[in-house]
Amino acid sequence: MPGNLDPAALRQDFFTALGFLTRLPLPRGVTLAAEDLRRAQRLFPLAGLVVGLIGALAFWVASALGLGSWPAGALAVAATALATGALHEDGLGDTADGFGGGGDAGRKLEIMRDSRLGSYGGLALILSVLLRVTALAALADPDMAGAALVAAHVASRGALPAVMAAAPAARPDGLAASIGAARRPDLWLALGLTALLVVLALGLRGGFFVLALVLLAGAAVVRLARRQIGGITGDVLGAIQQAAEATALLTVAALA
Repeated sequence: MPGNLDPAALRQDFFTALGFLTRLPLPRGVTLAAEDLRRAQRLFPLAGLVVGLIGALAFWVASALGLGSWPAGALAVAATALATGALHEDGLGDTADGFGGGGDAGRKLEIMRDSRLGSYGGLALILSVLLRVTALAALADPDMAGAALVAAHVASRGALPAVMAAAPAARPDGLAASIGAARRPDLWLALGLTALLVVLALGLRGGFFVLALVLLAGAAVVRLARRQIGGITGDVLGAIQQAAEATALLTVAALA
Protein backbone atom coordinates (compact mmCIF):
# COMPACT_ATOMS: atom_id res chain seq x y z
CA MET A 1 0.00 0.00 0.00
CA PRO A 2 1.41 3.46 -0.88
CA GLY A 3 2.81 5.26 2.13
CA ASN A 4 0.42 8.18 1.79
CA LEU A 5 -2.56 5.81 2.15
CA ASP A 6 -1.19 3.87 5.09
CA PRO A 7 -4.02 3.45 7.65
CA ALA A 8 -1.87 4.77 10.50
CA ALA A 9 -0.94 7.86 8.49
CA LEU A 10 -4.56 8.44 7.50
CA ARG A 11 -5.66 8.16 11.13
CA GLN A 12 -3.00 10.64 12.18
CA ASP A 13 -3.99 13.04 9.41
CA PHE A 14 -7.66 12.80 10.36
CA PHE A 15 -6.95 13.79 13.95
CA THR A 16 -4.57 16.52 12.80
CA ALA A 17 -7.32 17.93 10.57
CA LEU A 18 -9.75 17.80 13.50
CA GLY A 19 -7.21 19.45 15.78
CA PHE A 20 -6.70 22.28 13.33
CA LEU A 21 -10.30 22.86 12.26
CA THR A 22 -12.17 22.08 15.50
CA ARG A 23 -11.85 22.28 19.27
CA LEU A 24 -12.89 18.67 19.81
CA PRO A 25 -10.81 16.52 22.22
CA LEU A 26 -8.10 14.52 20.49
CA PRO A 27 -5.92 11.52 21.31
CA ARG A 28 -2.47 12.15 22.73
CA GLY A 29 0.37 12.57 20.31
CA VAL A 30 -1.49 14.60 17.69
CA THR A 31 0.67 17.50 16.51
CA LEU A 32 -0.15 20.57 14.45
CA ALA A 33 3.24 21.19 12.90
CA ALA A 34 3.26 22.79 9.46
CA GLU A 35 4.28 19.61 7.65
CA ASP A 36 1.58 17.60 9.44
CA LEU A 37 -1.04 20.19 8.50
CA ARG A 38 0.11 20.24 4.90
CA ARG A 39 -0.48 16.51 4.60
CA ALA A 40 -3.67 16.58 6.70
CA GLN A 41 -5.36 18.85 4.15
CA ARG A 42 -6.36 15.72 2.28
CA LEU A 43 -8.75 14.85 5.12
CA PHE A 44 -10.20 18.32 5.70
CA PRO A 45 -13.50 17.07 4.19
CA LEU A 46 -13.76 14.42 6.91
CA ALA A 47 -13.27 17.07 9.59
CA GLY A 48 -16.10 18.95 7.89
CA LEU A 49 -18.21 15.79 8.00
CA VAL A 50 -17.79 15.59 11.79
CA VAL A 51 -18.77 19.24 12.24
CA GLY A 52 -21.75 18.81 9.91
CA LEU A 53 -22.97 15.79 11.86
CA ILE A 54 -22.76 17.78 15.09
CA GLY A 55 -24.93 20.48 13.54
CA ALA A 56 -27.36 17.89 12.17
CA LEU A 57 -27.68 16.29 15.61
CA ALA A 58 -28.43 19.68 17.19
CA PHE A 59 -31.11 20.40 14.56
CA TRP A 60 -32.67 16.97 15.05
CA VAL A 61 -32.77 17.26 18.86
CA ALA A 62 -34.30 20.74 18.68
CA SER A 63 -36.91 19.52 16.21
CA ALA A 64 -37.71 16.47 18.35
CA LEU A 65 -38.31 18.80 21.29
CA GLY A 66 -40.82 20.74 19.19
CA LEU A 67 -38.82 23.98 19.14
CA GLY A 68 -39.60 24.80 15.51
CA SER A 69 -37.36 25.27 12.51
CA TRP A 70 -35.98 28.73 13.44
CA PRO A 71 -34.69 27.75 16.90
CA ALA A 72 -33.47 24.46 15.43
CA GLY A 73 -31.52 26.30 12.75
CA ALA A 74 -30.04 28.72 15.27
CA LEU A 75 -28.99 25.89 17.59
CA ALA A 76 -27.44 23.96 14.71
CA VAL A 77 -25.34 26.96 13.69
CA ALA A 78 -24.39 27.56 17.34
CA ALA A 79 -23.37 23.91 17.76
CA THR A 80 -21.06 24.00 14.75
CA ALA A 81 -19.52 27.28 15.93
CA LEU A 82 -18.88 25.77 19.36
CA ALA A 83 -17.34 22.66 17.78
CA THR A 84 -14.89 24.80 15.81
CA GLY A 85 -14.29 27.44 18.46
CA ALA A 86 -15.77 29.95 15.98
CA LEU A 87 -12.47 29.65 14.10
CA HIS A 88 -13.91 30.52 10.71
CA GLU A 89 -16.26 33.19 12.05
CA ASP A 90 -13.21 34.89 13.55
CA GLY A 91 -11.49 34.82 10.18
CA LEU A 92 -14.53 36.28 8.46
CA GLY A 93 -14.76 39.12 10.97
CA ASP A 94 -11.06 39.99 10.67
CA THR A 95 -11.19 39.83 6.88
CA ALA A 96 -14.22 42.10 6.65
CA ASP A 97 -12.63 44.62 9.02
CA GLY A 98 -9.39 44.64 7.04
CA PHE A 99 -10.93 44.87 3.59
CA GLY A 100 -13.48 47.44 4.68
CA GLY A 101 -11.42 49.68 6.90
CA GLY A 102 -7.90 49.67 5.53
CA GLY A 103 -6.05 51.86 3.06
CA ASP A 104 -3.23 50.05 1.26
CA ALA A 105 -2.53 46.32 1.51
CA GLY A 106 -0.14 46.77 4.41
CA ARG A 107 -2.71 48.66 6.46
CA LYS A 108 -5.40 46.07 5.66
CA LEU A 109 -3.13 43.26 6.85
CA GLU A 110 -2.36 45.21 10.01
CA ILE A 111 -6.07 45.57 10.77
CA MET A 112 -6.62 41.87 10.12
CA ARG A 113 -4.02 41.02 12.77
CA ASP A 114 -5.97 43.05 15.34
CA SER A 115 -8.19 40.73 17.39
CA ARG A 116 -10.74 43.47 18.10
CA LEU A 117 -13.98 43.31 16.11
CA GLY A 118 -14.98 46.37 14.11
CA SER A 119 -18.16 47.48 12.38
CA TYR A 120 -17.46 45.69 9.10
CA GLY A 121 -16.59 42.47 10.89
CA GLY A 122 -19.66 42.63 13.10
CA LEU A 123 -21.95 43.20 10.14
CA ALA A 124 -20.32 40.35 8.19
CA LEU A 125 -20.83 37.94 11.09
CA ILE A 126 -24.46 38.98 11.56
CA LEU A 127 -25.11 38.44 7.86
CA SER A 128 -23.36 35.06 7.88
CA VAL A 129 -25.37 33.76 10.84
CA LEU A 130 -28.65 35.12 9.47
CA LEU A 131 -28.15 33.53 6.07
CA ARG A 132 -27.30 30.14 7.52
CA VAL A 133 -30.11 30.10 10.08
CA THR A 134 -32.62 31.32 7.48
CA ALA A 135 -31.61 28.60 5.02
CA LEU A 136 -31.97 25.88 7.67
CA ALA A 137 -35.32 27.26 8.82
CA ALA A 138 -36.56 27.20 5.24
CA LEU A 139 -35.63 23.52 4.95
CA ALA A 140 -37.50 22.71 8.19
CA ASP A 141 -37.34 18.91 7.70
CA PRO A 142 -34.62 17.51 10.01
CA ASP A 143 -33.45 14.95 7.46
CA MET A 144 -33.06 17.54 4.71
CA ALA A 145 -31.49 20.07 7.08
CA GLY A 146 -29.07 17.42 8.32
CA ALA A 147 -28.06 16.50 4.78
CA ALA A 148 -27.58 20.18 3.96
CA LEU A 149 -25.41 20.72 7.03
CA VAL A 150 -23.22 17.74 6.20
CA ALA A 151 -22.81 18.84 2.58
CA ALA A 152 -22.13 22.47 3.52
CA HIS A 153 -19.46 21.68 6.09
CA VAL A 154 -17.78 19.08 3.89
CA ALA A 155 -17.75 21.30 0.80
CA SER A 156 -16.63 24.43 2.63
CA ARG A 157 -13.63 22.67 4.16
CA GLY A 158 -12.86 20.56 1.13
CA ALA A 159 -12.46 23.79 -0.83
CA LEU A 160 -9.65 25.05 1.40
CA PRO A 161 -6.85 22.79 0.05
CA ALA A 162 -7.73 23.85 -3.50
CA VAL A 163 -7.59 27.52 -2.51
CA MET A 164 -4.24 27.07 -0.78
CA ALA A 165 -2.87 25.35 -3.87
CA ALA A 166 -4.14 27.98 -6.31
CA ALA A 167 -3.70 31.31 -4.51
CA PRO A 168 -0.49 32.96 -3.24
CA ALA A 169 -0.02 33.83 0.41
CA ALA A 170 -0.44 37.53 1.19
CA ARG A 171 2.45 37.57 3.68
CA PRO A 172 5.45 35.28 4.19
CA ASP A 173 4.92 34.71 7.91
CA GLY A 174 1.21 33.92 8.00
CA LEU A 175 -0.72 30.70 8.42
CA ALA A 176 -1.35 30.19 4.71
CA ALA A 177 2.35 30.57 3.92
CA SER A 178 3.57 28.36 6.76
CA ILE A 179 1.28 25.43 5.89
CA GLY A 180 1.65 25.70 2.13
CA ALA A 181 -0.08 23.81 -0.64
CA ALA A 182 -0.88 20.12 -0.35
CA ARG A 183 0.97 17.68 -2.58
CA ARG A 184 -0.96 16.94 -5.74
CA PRO A 185 -2.06 13.38 -4.72
CA ASP A 186 -3.30 14.72 -1.38
CA LEU A 187 -5.15 17.54 -3.12
CA TRP A 188 -6.91 15.12 -5.45
CA LEU A 189 -7.86 12.93 -2.50
CA ALA A 190 -9.38 15.94 -0.72
CA LEU A 191 -11.35 16.97 -3.80
CA GLY A 192 -12.52 13.40 -4.44
CA LEU A 193 -13.67 12.94 -0.85
CA THR A 194 -15.49 16.27 -0.99
CA ALA A 195 -17.38 15.39 -4.15
CA LEU A 196 -18.23 11.89 -2.93
CA LEU A 197 -19.56 12.99 0.46
CA VAL A 198 -21.57 15.89 -0.95
CA VAL A 199 -23.20 13.67 -3.58
CA LEU A 200 -23.95 10.99 -0.99
CA ALA A 201 -25.63 13.61 1.19
CA LEU A 202 -27.63 15.40 -1.51
CA GLY A 203 -27.75 13.18 -4.59
CA LEU A 204 -26.28 13.93 -7.99
CA ARG A 205 -28.40 16.98 -8.84
CA GLY A 206 -28.14 18.68 -5.48
CA GLY A 207 -24.51 17.75 -5.09
CA PHE A 208 -23.62 19.19 -8.50
CA PHE A 209 -25.23 22.55 -7.79
CA VAL A 210 -23.73 22.81 -4.32
CA LEU A 211 -20.22 21.96 -5.52
CA ALA A 212 -20.45 24.35 -8.48
CA LEU A 213 -21.74 27.28 -6.45
CA VAL A 214 -19.32 26.67 -3.59
CA LEU A 215 -16.53 26.78 -6.16
CA LEU A 216 -17.82 30.11 -7.48
CA ALA A 217 -18.18 31.56 -3.97
CA GLY A 218 -14.65 30.53 -3.04
CA ALA A 219 -13.25 31.91 -6.28
CA ALA A 220 -15.02 35.23 -5.68
CA VAL A 221 -13.49 35.62 -2.22
CA VAL A 222 -10.04 34.65 -3.52
CA ARG A 223 -10.31 37.22 -6.31
CA LEU A 224 -11.33 39.90 -3.82
CA ALA A 225 -8.45 38.96 -1.50
CA ARG A 226 -5.91 39.16 -4.31
CA ARG A 227 -7.15 42.63 -5.21
CA GLN A 228 -7.22 43.80 -1.59
CA ILE A 229 -4.04 42.31 -0.09
CA GLY A 230 -2.34 40.39 -2.89
CA GLY A 231 -3.27 36.88 -1.77
CA ILE A 232 -4.74 34.79 1.03
CA THR A 233 -4.17 34.56 4.77
CA GLY A 234 -5.55 32.32 7.49
CA ASP A 235 -8.31 34.87 8.05
CA VAL A 236 -9.20 34.82 4.36
CA LEU A 237 -9.44 31.03 4.51
CA GLY A 238 -11.96 31.45 7.33
CA ALA A 239 -13.93 33.92 5.22
CA ILE A 240 -13.91 31.47 2.31
CA GLN A 241 -15.25 28.71 4.56
CA GLN A 242 -18.05 30.95 5.80
CA ALA A 243 -19.00 32.09 2.30
CA ALA A 244 -18.94 28.51 1.02
CA GLU A 245 -21.00 27.16 3.94
CA ALA A 246 -23.68 29.84 3.56
CA THR A 247 -23.73 29.34 -0.21
CA ALA A 248 -24.20 25.58 0.16
CA LEU A 249 -27.05 25.91 2.66
CA LEU A 250 -28.82 28.55 0.58
CA THR A 251 -28.43 26.39 -2.53
CA VAL A 252 -30.04 23.38 -0.86
CA ALA A 253 -32.86 25.58 0.45
CA ALA A 254 -33.46 26.99 -3.03
CA LEU A 255 -33.48 23.54 -4.63
CA ALA A 256 -35.84 22.18 -1.97
